[in-house]
Amino acid sequence: MLKTITVAARDRARLAEILSVMGRYGLTVLLMRMGLSSEPDAAQQQGKGALSLPARTRLAMEELGPTFVKLGQILATRGDLLTPDWIAELEQLHSSAPTFPFEALRPAVEEALGGPPEEIFAAFDPEPLAAASMAQVHRARLENGREVVLKIRRPGIRPRIEADLRLIAQLAALVESASAEARRFTPQATMRQLAEAMLEELDFTNEGRNADRLRSDFEDDPRIFVPEIHWRYSSETLLVMDYIGGVPPRSAQALEAAGIDPAAIAEAGADAVLDMILINGRFHADPHPGNLLCLPGNRIALIDLGMIGHVSPRRREEILGFVQSLASGDPAALASTLHIWSQGGGASPEAIQRAAEKLIAKQGGGRLVLSAVIADFFPLLREERLTMPSDLLLIFKALVTIDGVLNMIQPDFDLSGAIGRVWPRLMRARFAPENWTPVAQALLFGLSRLGGNAPHLLRAIKEKIETPIVPPAPDPAIAQAVRQAGWRISIALILAALLVLLGLFLDGRFA
Repeated sequence: MLKTITVAARDRARLAEILSVMGRYGLTVLLMRMGLSSEPDAAQQQGKGALSLPARTRLAMEELGPTFVKLGQILATRGDLLTPDWIAELEQLHSSAPTFPFEALRPAVEEALGGPPEEIFAAFDPEPLAAASMAQVHRARLENGREVVLKIRRPGIRPRIEADLRLIAQLAALVESASAEARRFTPQATMRQLAEAMLEELDFTNEGRNADRLRSDFEDDPRIFVPEIHWRYSSETLLVMDYIGGVPPRSAQALEAAGIDPAAIAEAGADAVLDMILINGRFHADPHPGNLLCLPGNRIALIDLGMIGHVSPRRREEILGFVQSLASGDPAALASTLHIWSQGGGASPEAIQRAAEKLIAKQGGGRLVLSAVIADFFPLLREERLTMPSDLLLIFKALVTIDGVLNMIQPDFDLSGAIGRVWPRLMRARFAPENWTPVAQALLFGLSRLGGNAPHLLRAIKEKIETPIVPPAPDPAIAQAVRQAGWRISIALILAALLVLLGLFLDGRFA
């Protein structure tokens, strides 16, 4: 039973609270499925009612606070493991919370600012603008007239989250040891992902740095706006940033009423997400309508940047390979990518090949519609018992989320069609001088090491030449193949050298 988890005295009250909430929502059945309980407790069934198990789980997570909300949001990306009814419920998880009087926040705010906000700012509104389970937002105005918002961390939230993380870590270890089926969910790896995300979000300076990085990424795209962070007033518990007054992208009619073109917004949103994932390597991990604001001039503001995903160069190549194999209808190429993604999950090569062939049969060789591809892809993963890396699922989740947003304001918008527009930018980024400089430096370093070993290499070559070798008569076909391979290698080396020199020239190294 969950009650048998060994906990420190400081966490026992929180464990009792968790058990109480689970009991009120009738969630003992979850413990049974995880192998942590053999039979339901009648007292814990009173919360069942007419709601489904996924719905009751979502409500319990919302009541338990930000740690469990974040856990549910992570699980909502696991379309490879959870059925659509679970995904649909967990995707509704939000971290909103009732507002409370500013006086409860005042001590923390005055400590962070070094004085009362009424004295620090030209104007300060004690009435909250919005509230979430981790923070509350208030408006203010700087001395220069600039409108800003203060995102204030709720007092006492860190010890509560740290207690939750300790308890969930122990639960994850129990689940992984007790249930072979639950091990497919990699509970301890999910727990580590949760802890990393929560601790990062607790420190508001991380969100500020995320904003600065994304603003730099889009400095050449006037369509994308990221609010400026005012570091003079910001700290771990308080973030001060520009106030953005915009229209959430929930309907075309609302945008048109504000003089904003829905088609232009849809194109800008698609371009931005693809640039973030395929070129910049960092992306807004939760681009739902509440985290996007549409501004006059057909611009999009990115807000609430506490959760940022990262894409390695290798993963970008794999995503492109996935798209290209679907577009060309090539099951072998798709199976190769799925094999990379499912490593460590225990999937057989036959299962991977079957999944690739089925997905190609349904979606390959034609116009790619992202929502349709994902709708077929995740059930196939569950059917063939394939699991995907968590970072990749976060990328797919972001793509699916923005696809849903864009379709709300521009019906039948095809996000995959925007990939054609990203190719020129992708190629320019790959061949930019700053990307070739590290390659040239590595090549020169390698040549310098080769030069240092030259005497040893020359002696070894001399010994080989002086040693008589009587080779067998070569097969003419093999000899011809070797000669052709040699020419290809030589040409490839020459082309590589020319590209390096071109990159150095464009970078001004030879000016």
